[in-house]
Amino acid sequence: MIVIDANLLLYAYNARTAQHAAARTWLNEQFASGKEIGLPMQSILAFVRISTNPKLSDVSSPVATAIAVADSWLTLPNVRILVPGPGHWPVFKGLCLATALTCDLSTDAHLAALAMEYNATLYSTDRDFARFPGLRWRNPLAA
Repeated sequence: MIVIDANLLLYAYNARTAQHAAARTWLNEQFASGKEIGLPMQSILAFVRISTNPKLSDVSSPVATAIAVADSWLTLPNVRILVPGPGHWPVFKGLCLATALTCDLSTDAHLAALAMEYNATLYSTDRDFARFPGLRWRNPLAA
């Protein structure tokens, strides 16, 4: 399974970002591949929040558009929403303590713990994920 961070979702749908073409191509390939894809609620919520906020995005969308985009992902047979399971808290807690992280990285620790809980690889352009021991992560846009 692969887990997708919000930054890749946002780059794929914001044509004004430098990463747009590469992110869109990569994301479409993943959706078409048949591989099992986990979209954390956190990634979906961040996509909706950022893509509809004119203060955070130079090209904001109506909420109905952002919801329709998310719906298009979730109707694919190989995509599912990831939610924390019973093993999430111990993994999350262990990552927090092992890295002595600050509040800004707690959401990253949550995504890392989800990926680890589901034995998945996390895909993100955020290099902060390198700090989490035991996490498999990749930046699909890195040259």
